[in-house]
Amino acid sequence: MSETLIEIDDLKKVFYTDEVETHALAGVHLTIRRGEYVAMSGPSGCGKSTLLSILGLLDTPTGGRYLLNEKPVENLSFGERSRIRNQEIGFIFQSFNLIGDLSVEENVELPLTYRAGMPSAERKKRVKEALERVNMGHRMRHYPAQLSGGQQQRVAVARALAGSPSILLADEPTGNLDSKNGEAVMHLLADLHKEGSTICMVTHDSRFARQAQREVHLFDGKVVSETELKKLTEEQEG
Repeated sequence: MSETLIEIDDLKKVFYTDEVETHALAGVHLTIRRGEYVAMSGPSGCGKSTLLSILGLLDTPTGGRYLLNEKPVENLSFGERSRIRNQEIGFIFQSFNLIGDLSVEENVELPLTYRAGMPSAERKKRVKEALERVNMGHRMRHYPAQLSGGQQQRVAVARALAGSPSILLADEPTGNLDSKNGEAVMHLLADLHKEGSTICMVTHDSRFARQAQREVHLFDGKVVSETELKKLTEEQEG
């Protein structure tokens, strides 16, 4: 099995609105290895969330190549993207995205119900294991409204883990949490990384970005070095 999980080459994304072209990504090159913990940072509007959406097959690039597990995935049909997303990618969103009228157990199980041929007993086993990994096994019968923000985010992490994805994609996972809960979620991600999970996280918080193994800086839709980012930000502010 190749050490490289994700390889992106000259990735571009252009949005067209009212005859205005917005170049969200302007030729991104990025490699993520198996078992790596990468943080993507940079100023608002630099393309971080757009890049994460493309990595997660929620969006398609305008140009360039994207290899996931050595297979090109930039031009797949909607159905193929959905299937690979369900099997290979675990999402952790800023707003948790839990369904209010489903219990914790049902929320974590939901993505697994789309896996053709996975028996109910296997789903239940995975859900239980995932919730135990995030210390939420005792809350299986509760509903999202009965949980704190930090607990909801733990359930969201369990939902991402239950499918045994190749990579966890976290979009500002601490954005809706107070500092104590935010740090608890970051400790959880660090533990998952130690256990072998590959993680790519978007964050605007430099403290949290530094907790990753490697930081990727974006500016105006391009990957830049840390010194270059500092210089560009100073120029922008000046």
